[in-house]
Amino acid sequence: MASQELNQALWNAANVMRSTMSADEYKDYLLGMIFYKYLSDRQLYAVVDLLEDRQPESLDEAQKLYEEARQSEAWDDLKAELEANYSFAIEPQYTFTALYNEINNKTFTTDHLRQAMRDIEQGGEAIRGQKLYEDLFEDFDIDSKSLGTTPAKRNAMLSDVMKELAHIDFTQYGADALGDAYEYLIGQFAAGSGKKAGEFYTPQAVSELITRIVTKGKEGEAAFSIYDKIIAYLIQPYEGTKTSKPYGIRGFEVFWRCGGAA
Repeated sequence: MASQELNQALWNAANVMRSTMSADEYKDYLLGMIFYKYLSDRQLYAVVDLLEDRQPESLDEAQKLYEEARQSEAWDDLKAELEANYSFAIEPQYTFTALYNEINNKTFTTDHLRQAMRDIEQGGEAIRGQKLYEDLFEDFDIDSKSLGTTPAKRNAMLSDVMKELAHIDFTQYGADALGDAYEYLIGQFAAGSGKKAGEFYTPQAVSELITRIVTKGKEGEAAFSIYDKIIAYLIQPYEGTKTSKPYGIRGFEVFWRCGGAA
């Protein structure tokens, strides 16, 4: 899928929520759903790689193998391997693909999505008192009236969003897929919420220009970080992402943590 098609799918999902809430609010839901889809897709492909040392033909095939593995003697070892490599293991019945199948079968409930996100947040061991994905979906309030005044309406809203994202397979893009999706959506949210645009988005071209200016003549020096505390946006791409936490907005922090599963 080309980047243009990916962006269109992302914006179609945003359109589902735009009629009932502002960009400031629905960005938390859409970004959370994107992070969940990204992590779920990558885990499904990792399952097939671990079990059969190959790439699956599709997410549906990977889902089927994962469900079969859950009932086999290999499950404990597979789960331990996933947790060691990704710090979490989404149960087969709670992957994005599984929940999308439930939507089509009219058996989906928001409680299943809640459990899926909980599996990710609570996975792995704590480092310096915090788990890698702890509170990743803190702003994703499944019980918010903004999604619908009744559980059935909230279920329908989230189902419609997931339908728009279901055909995206993040494993079919490069390593920057999540970053590209994040940047596109943040840019669109800023455009739709001008009063706060400067608080959480600086176009990549502007960041790159500033970086080039302040690093001119310093190409031979040791790497260093550059950031602007006012715009709260990381300017210079940094190295050692697993040990050096970036500065910036909460959304970028979440994006950084998801990048650890790449």
